[in-house]
Amino acid sequence: MPVDTRPIILTGDRTTGPLHLGHYAGSLKNRVALQDSHRQFLLLADAQALTDHAHDPAKVRRNVLEVALDYLAVGIDPAKTTICVQSCLPALAELTTLYMNFVTVARLERNPTIKDEIQARGFGRDIPVGFLCYPVAQAADITAFKATVVPVGEDQLPLIEQTNEIARRLNHQIGHDVLPQARALIAPVGRLPGVDGKAKMSKSQGNAIPLSAAPEAIRDAVRRMYTDPNHLRAADPGTVEGNVVFTYLDAFDEDREAVVALKEHYRRGGLGDVAVKRRLDDILQALLAPIRERRAALARDPGHVLRVLRAGTLEARERTQATLDEIRHALGLFTFDR
Repeated sequence: MPVDTRPIILTGDRTTGPLHLGHYAGSLKNRVALQDSHRQFLLLADAQALTDHAHDPAKVRRNVLEVALDYLAVGIDPAKTTICVQSCLPALAELTTLYMNFVTVARLERNPTIKDEIQARGFGRDIPVGFLCYPVAQAADITAFKATVVPVGEDQLPLIEQTNEIARRLNHQIGHDVLPQARALIAPVGRLPGVDGKAKMSKSQGNAIPLSAAPEAIRDAVRRMYTDPNHLRAADPGTVEGNVVFTYLDAFDEDREAVVALKEHYRRGGLGDVAVKRRLDDILQALLAPIRERRAALARDPGHVLRVLRAGTLEARERTQATLDEIRHALGLFTFDR
């Protein structure tokens, strides 16, 4: 069997709810495109989801299947991409424990991504240990698969930096390179704002469009989209910057020249919000209809989805256990045959 020399990608999502358009634009579309040129592992991060949802583990478990349905519906092919469940990979937990000895609490607290998330959630000093140590757990995830490419948004770059710091410390301790350095792959589309103009699209805030949204729900969301509050009449000049409708057109309208022309028309006046929203609605309806239909068909056969997850998880378990065994041996720890 020929050796697979393609770059290894690790990516995934927290299983706290079904995925939405923001996920599609920021990561899912790119994952579908990369699964032929890369060896891709897709992690259903249920263990990470527990770091701030430990009070509702049933929700986390339920959404493992919901997120898996979204993956398959958008075109993730389990014959090309390994889809696996994080909490079913015991090597990840043991690697996390080992790595905790190679990073300080002060370094974790300085991580800009963690600092921002702590503030956003209002933890104060009541930070769950699992949440504070998430960068260590992510380092375990990435290095266990020996991933060299990790698709992330710019706000996640400090986590990749910390992963590489831990890998370098392990390699230095061992005396040779066991773990590769990971390269961040910045998402081609930045984070989409919510339909209300807020910085982040979030189901909990009611400003997201789920991938499974019905036609009327899509239409209603587009109607509610934040535009230019000073654009009171179609004849008035309007502002494109900060206008959510145009942000979405930039992300989803493949006719780039038409979008440029629409922006110029809107800026000089004579183009109403209704017309622009109608165009966006048509585009989103065409995008989401086949995804919604595939998802509904897959949901009628949950046994198939579970078989996909089982096969992917067993494959990932072997791979991550091999990395753990290699590190344990390199560190001189006891390893008994099973």
